Amino acid sequence: MTIRITRLPSGLTIVSDPMPHLMSTALGVWVNCGSRHEQASESGLSHMLEHMAFKGTRRRSARDIATEIESVGGDLNAYTGREQTAFHARVLKDDTGLALDIIADILIDPAFEEGELANERDVIIQEIGQTRDTPDDLVFDLLQEACFPDQPVGRPIFGSEEKVAGFSRDDLGGYMARHYRAGAMVLAGSGAIEHERLVEAGEKLFSRLEKGSEREYEPARFEGGETRSDEELEQAHLAFAFSGVSSNDPDAYTAQVFATALGGGMSSRLFQEAREKRGLCYAIYAFAHSYRDAGMVGVYSGTSAAKAGEIAPLIAAEMQAMSTGATEEEVARARAQLKASLLMGLEQPHARCELMAGHLHIYGRLLSTDEIVRRIDGVDVEAIRRFALKLCEAGNPAMASVGPVKRLESRARFASRFGCRAA
Repeated sequence: MTIRITRLPSGLTIVSDPMPHLMSTALGVWVNCGSRHEQASESGLSHMLEHMAFKGTRRRSARDIATEIESVGGDLNAYTGREQTAFHARVLKDDTGLALDIIADILIDPAFEEGELANERDVIIQEIGQTRDTPDDLVFDLLQEACFPDQPVGRPIFGSEEKVAGFSRDDLGGYMARHYRAGAMVLAGSGAIEHERLVEAGEKLFSRLEKGSEREYEPARFEGGETRSDEELEQAHLAFAFSGVSSNDPDAYTAQVFATALGGGMSSRLFQEAREKRGLCYAIYAFAHSYRDAGMVGVYSGTSAAKAGEIAPLIAAEMQAMSTGATEEEVARARAQLKASLLMGLEQPHARCELMAGHLHIYGRLLSTDEIVRRIDGVDVEAIRRFALKLCEAGNPAMASVGPVKRLESRARFASRFGCRAA
C-alpha cells in the first residue's frame, strides 16, 4: 500500500498511510496553529482552546464525547505545541466513522459553554501550578524563554494564571475563527483505513470549515540569556542551549545526529563521562529542537547541589572535543540510533500520522522513509565536527536552572569556555 494525498477545494489536506494488517485506525486533525501564533494578550489561548474543544458541542455534551468514544473502546486525545495543535483518536476499524464525526464536531461546533469554561480555567491553572511543582519541566519553560525572550515562541504553551483567568468565550471563538481554517489543517489517517473513504468523510464532515490558510506569525530570533531560580530542592535542574537550525535547514539532521552522539544514550559522551566515570548526576542528555525558522541544541542535567558546579565545564569540554575529535564509531552509532528510532516508531499508526502531518507542515510534501534514512546516513564525521565547531564559536548561550544552583557558574563564565562573551 502507498501513502496518498488529496487536497480539497477548501484547502483541507487529507493524507492516508494504510496498514491493512491492523484491526485499528489512528486518525486526527493537525492544525498549523500553536502558541507561537498568539499575541502577547493571547498567551495560553491555543492550549485553552484544545481543552475546551472536548467540553461540549452543539450536539454533544462533554460527557457524551467521552462516553461515545470509550463505549467502542477508543481513545481520544489532543496536544498543543508551539507550531501545531493536534486532535487525534485511535479506534477499531469499524468505528473510524464515529471518531471522525466526533473530531469534526469538536473542531467545527464547539459550544464554549460558560460553566465549562469556568471549570476549565481552574483545571488549566492547576496544570500550570503542577508544572511549577515539577522542576524538570519548569526548567525547559525557563530555557525556552531564555533562548527567545519577549517572543511568542519563547512563552510557555500553558500561558500564565492571570491570562488564563481572563479568557472569555468570545476570545476562544475569535481565535478559532482566525486560525482554524481548512487550508491550515491536515486530516491524517493510518492503519485499517481506505483513502477514498477518508476523503469522502472529510468532504462531508469538514465542509463547513472556513477557507483560508495559516496565519502569519512573528519570526523567531535566538538571543540567549539566563533564568536562575535558586530553590530548596533535592536536585539542581540545569539546562543549556545554543542557537540551532530550522526544520528545513540542510543541517537539521546533522543537529539530531550531533545531539545523539553528545548525549543521546548510555553510550554517548556525556552519559559516559558525567554519570559512568564521574558519578556527577543521575540524568544527563542532549537534545535538538527545530522550528520552521529557528532552532536550539542543548543539554539537560539533574544533579546535586554539590556537583552543580561541575556540569557546565564538562558540557563545554565535550562539545569542544567533538569539534576536533568526533569519531567515526560514535557518529555511526548515533546514526543507527536515529534510524532505529524512526523505523520502530513507524510500526505505530499514530506515529505515522504525526510524521505525515509534520512533514506537510514543514516541507509542504512528504519525505519517504528512504529519503529520511539517506539524510541521516549523509551525516558523516566531518559534518559533526563542523557543526560542533559552529555551535562552540557562536557563543551567546542560553541557560536555565532550578533548585540549589549557587555553585552553578555564571552564563558569562560558561560562554567564556568557548572563547566567547555572552551578549
